[in-house]
Amino acid sequence: MGTETKLNSYKENTTATTGSVFRPKVAHNGSSATAIGAGVGQKLHSSNGALNSKQQQHSDITNGSSVTPVFVPIHIGDDVISGAKEVLKVIRPQWNISHVQFKKFTDGITNKLVGCFYNPPQTTTTTTTTNNNGNEIDTGSAYGNDTPHSPSTLASSTLLDDNNDSGNISDTDTLDSEVTTSSALDIDTSHNASCAVNTKDESHNNSSSFSDSNVALVRVYGNKTDLLIDRKAETRNILLLHTYGFAPTLFATFKNGLVYDFVPGVTLKPTSVLEPKIWRLVATRMAEMHRRVQVQETIAAEVVPMLWHKTQSFFDLVPERFSDPEKHKRVEETFLPIKRLRDEFNALYRRLERLGSPVVFAHNDLLLANIVYLEAEQRVNFIDYEYADYNFQAFDIGNHFCEFAGVDEADFSRYPKRDFQLAWLRVYLQEYLQRTDITDAEVERLYLQVNQFALAAHMLWTVWSLIQGEHSNIDFDYVDYAHIRYAEYKKHKSVLGLEDEAAAEDDVAAAS
Repeated sequence: MGTETKLNSYKENTTATTGSVFRPKVAHNGSSATAIGAGVGQKLHSSNGALNSKQQQHSDITNGSSVTPVFVPIHIGDDVISGAKEVLKVIRPQWNISHVQFKKFTDGITNKLVGCFYNPPQTTTTTTTTNNNGNEIDTGSAYGNDTPHSPSTLASSTLLDDNNDSGNISDTDTLDSEVTTSSALDIDTSHNASCAVNTKDESHNNSSSFSDSNVALVRVYGNKTDLLIDRKAETRNILLLHTYGFAPTLFATFKNGLVYDFVPGVTLKPTSVLEPKIWRLVATRMAEMHRRVQVQETIAAEVVPMLWHKTQSFFDLVPERFSDPEKHKRVEETFLPIKRLRDEFNALYRRLERLGSPVVFAHNDLLLANIVYLEAEQRVNFIDYEYADYNFQAFDIGNHFCEFAGVDEADFSRYPKRDFQLAWLRVYLQEYLQRTDITDAEVERLYLQVNQFALAAHMLWTVWSLIQGEHSNIDFDYVDYAHIRYAEYKKHKSVLGLEDEAAAEDDVAAAS
């Protein structure tokens, strides 16, 4: 679920300019508005978009070169704007803080995020030309060469947000009180040529992207989220995935957070994820990640899927008595003592291990708000790698299918039907296996694995929700969400015909 996930909605107002909103994470292939400073020397597979000649030139740059993140030794408290300013003084000393606008993303369910938009005054020059009669005419104004950098393609009409903390923009939240600015400037609505256009195939041999980006996202970790997330591993994952072109430039870390770059696009909705032009990109992108990404230290070692140890660590964090008596009453009958749920998961895991799903480097939290679609370039990218780790291939896919339901108004009737899944999985296998002659038997085998691993996804996020219900101070009903996911777990298990098998296994265990 990610500690900044379930309400991460990042939309752009497409009536403005394509790519007019920034999304933290992945570099894109293309020649229009794309990630600033997120490039890397990796060639794109043809199934996820062709390279033009300019992009091909960038792909020849040394692979893996990127900005080294700075550590800023501060702790940001409740006043996240003031804290963000202190961080910017260190990592953007060239910015005049009076020309920075701050967008607080306050409705996410665990972390706090602030978008920092550098918007210095613009100078303009008037261009004249001579017509056929020899008279000078005004042909309009343009930014002068001395114009400071400004946020590219951040139209004020798109600075809207709906219940998220990922620094992502949508169309249901106004800027108004959520923006703090020490000047009367409006956010620039134009493209600025000085903002670099980078692709997945670009890399940087210096820190130009570090100094040129006019937008930075400051993320302050949520209360007690260090119990759920290995923050050092998260930082390593972002750096690793950036070298493959799957994550954004990480500008800095501080005692309780990160600062990183943005990427344009629109996050998916339960409707858009069903569009063939989009789901094919998602399937291909996931397969590409599973196929290519490898942690150096594990190349010669046996990799261990995170599902077992992560879920067990979550079980360890669920209290036997919740501090809020009302919450305790709501969870007691269904979930406590937590050993009952743990035993259920342990039996499930033994079954899943026997399915033979490959272990790959997985996202593990691919809800719709963690997928960014850039229509102009027909590309998708994934964001929020807090749970990225080696895991079963079928878990990553099954978890994604579960997330078709949405979050704030979860509707699991949206779980994809068999025909849709088979088509999706065939596209995935074509990229993952690097061949087009995928057999029906191969697709069917993956289909069976995915739908059983979906049970593990329901269980993981059920337990996650119980922990958040105890510790989070965000206004979100985690206990209700835990009940929703667990009810769906039981329903899905029954649909798969695994209830009788589980009962038989319990009998065997009791007899022994």
